[in-house]
Amino acid sequence: MSAREEILAAVRAALGSAPAPPEVSRAYRDVPGDGPVLDRFAERVAEYRATVIRCSAATVGAALVDALDGLDRVVVPDGLPWEVPGSVADSGLTAAELDRVDAVVTAAAVGIARTGTIVLDHGPGQGRRALSLVPDRHVCVVRASQVVAGVPEAVGRLDPARPQTWISGPSATSDIELDRVEGVHGPRQLTVVLVEDA
Repeated sequence: MSAREEILAAVRAALGSAPAPPEVSRAYRDVPGDGPVLDRFAERVAEYRATVIRCSAATVGAALVDALDGLDRVVVPDGLPWEVPGSVADSGLTAAELDRVDAVVTAAAVGIARTGTIVLDHGPGQGRRALSLVPDRHVCVVRASQVVAGVPEAVGRLDPARPQTWISGPSATSDIELDRVEGVHGPRQLTVVLVEDA
C-alpha cells in the first residue's frame, strides 16, 4: 500500500458513516447597488484609477484610437473583432518582445459592476495571459451585454475549466509605508472601452 493510499484509508476510517454535508444554496441574494448596472460598472472601474471610455458599437474603432493615444507598438490577439490600425497580431511573442510593446487591445468575457472587475477567459479576442499582463497599457473592450451585477452572476457565466484572469484596475501594490507603486505585476495603465449595445 502506498503512502497516499494509507492516508486516504485513514481519512475514510475517521469519517466512518458521517452524514453527507448539507446542500449549499447557490441562490445568492444580490443587494441592488446605486444606479443602473452599466453606470455602476463604469464608476467602479474608474475608482481603480482606470480610464473608462463609453461608446456605441458603431464608434468602437474611434474609441480604440482615443484609448491608444498615438502609441505605435500595439499587439492584438487572434479573433479580436475590431480593427486596430497599425497593430500586429500576437504570434507567440516572447516576454522580452511583449515588454517592448506599448499596448495590447483585448476583448473580455465578463465585467462585474459591483467590483469594477473585468474577467478574461482567454478565448477568441482575449489572447493568452502574458499578452494582458506584460505590455504597459491594456485596453480592454467590454460589451454592455457582458456586464453583470455581481460576482455570483459572473461565475455563472464562466467555464471553470478555462484559465481566467480577473483584473480590477491597473497593476498596483503598496509597501509597508503604503506608497502605491503601479506596474509591478502587470500593466500600469488600464483603459476599459465600454460598448453600449443598441
